[in-house]
Amino acid sequence: MTDDLFKALADPTRRAILDELTEQSEQTLFEICTRLSVRHDVSMSRQAVSQHLAVLEAAGLVRTRREGRYKLHGLDTSPLRRIVERWPIPHIPEDHS
Repeated sequence: MTDDLFKALADPTRRAILDELTEQSEQTLFEICTRLSVRHDVSMSRQAVSQHLAVLEAAGLVRTRREGRYKLHGLDTSPLRRIVERWPIPHIPEDHS
């Protein structure tokens, strides 16, 4: 597990991007920018959103693919499993009193 994952999750804009990709995967940069503006009142340049996507991609949380002239961004939650595996929730015995 790398620090890239925690760095990616630390920023509220990147978490909003992940929320949007959870709701609708396979989005273009334009679609993500629009959703951030309308639903989260986040107004930033496409370049700034692209930089956030690059951080998320470096952490393995976003995968991209080309479809014609479009670059589509999709969510990949597999890196989050490493967190759960590293710090599993302990089993707490039930109280039968």
